[in-house]
Amino acid sequence: MSAAIGHHTAPMHAPSPLPTGDGARAFAFDGAHVVSAAAFAGHVRALAARLPRAGFAVNLCEDRYRFLVAFCAVAVRGQVNLLPPTRTRAAIDEVRARHPDSYCIGDGEACGCDAGLLPSGSHFVHLPQRLPWLDGPPLRVPDEAVVAIGFTSGSTGTPMPHAKTLGALRASTARNLAALESLWPAGMQPQVVATVPPQHMYGIEMSVVLPLLGPVAVHRGRPFFPEDIARALHEAAAPRLLVTTPVHLRALVGSGVALPPMAGIVSATAPLPQALAAEAEARCGCEVRETFGSTETCIIASRRTALGEAWRLFPGVRLEPRPDGSLVTVPGLPAPVLLADVVELRGEGRFELRGRQADLLEIAGKRASLADLTRRLLEVPGVDDGAVFQLDDERAGVRRVAAVYASATLDEQAVREALRRSIDPAFLPRPLRRVAALPRNDTGKLPRAALLRLLHCGEDRAGC
Repeated sequence: MSAAIGHHTAPMHAPSPLPTGDGARAFAFDGAHVVSAAAFAGHVRALAARLPRAGFAVNLCEDRYRFLVAFCAVAVRGQVNLLPPTRTRAAIDEVRARHPDSYCIGDGEACGCDAGLLPSGSHFVHLPQRLPWLDGPPLRVPDEAVVAIGFTSGSTGTPMPHAKTLGALRASTARNLAALESLWPAGMQPQVVATVPPQHMYGIEMSVVLPLLGPVAVHRGRPFFPEDIARALHEAAAPRLLVTTPVHLRALVGSGVALPPMAGIVSATAPLPQALAAEAEARCGCEVRETFGSTETCIIASRRTALGEAWRLFPGVRLEPRPDGSLVTVPGLPAPVLLADVVELRGEGRFELRGRQADLLEIAGKRASLADLTRRLLEVPGVDDGAVFQLDDERAGVRRVAAVYASATLDEQAVREALRRSIDPAFLPRPLRRVAALPRNDTGKLPRAALLRLLHCGEDRAGC
């Protein structure tokens, strides 16, 4: 099917097939069905034929398979998938204001179309419960085509757009597969279960383009609770790969639910405590690989966190420390990217993170980082979740350090005493608040405004 509308300005080379591989291979699955790559292509053709003339589509699909169908159909039409940092009405409105030649596409109540999230009168393509199918030639999209625009989370400022070509995603998929393929027997097709949303760049890499461009099948759901994750893993065939976050992994490890054998676990979106990584490996009988990347660069490094803090860069990636962060050069990206992360090189392609420039603290001539302080809080036995951050107000020119944590057993005095044994008194959080749960979003990140509200509410106060 040829593209009806395109936004490609560079000369196009021979288009690449989507999805790759044998049409009979397993592409997606759940507890009831396995969808082949050929059947997926038929669903994409049928949806692409009914998409409106436009330049961009806000892909709001919750079901991972339907997200994949929509993602590919939009690309086949020569349009671009818009991936807002969140699926709130404000985020959708902001993204569409930047791209007025756009429409929304989703799969029902989960996409928010029945909850007032979509602007009145906006064009919305609703995916039916039973997807139509259309025969035709192989689907092809040029590698130079921009297929998606991802947005940074906005945790350090205004969300910024970053365009992704199919070629760049193909290169990142090859790097990710090379970094993970030692986890399963050669020649076998891993089946991925992911707890992260498909709209997030980590979710895009590990649960969308991985089955599109590599020999991988993916579970169509996004399980949240430990029992749901375990059920999805049982529905997968070996070798099983769990793609998750530290928050989901901590809950899964502590739940005691029965799990099938896994080939490996991948974690990202927030720092993974070393103790949790080691506990997960012992509990699940497989390696835990933590990945490091960004919306700007995609994944560029990984580590086996249980064995050490050093990250190893993927082949071809170069990292250059700068006073204001790190300059990253990635094969397939048109120019180096400056990240806010402060690193220390260790040689042989290895490095250690020292936090972000904005997270580095200096009080009374002493230095620390919010990332390290948070790590020490999470290492206190009995702390289930937590975060250390700076307050907005200033006293004597110094911003105070605060913290919130969740625990079923430890009161604030117990946690404060535990922190005194590992943190310099200058950096002890004041105030320190125990809360029922931290306000993490669906990728495990903590919006600053929500943290500040929690800090003032405490655990059980009215109005929180």
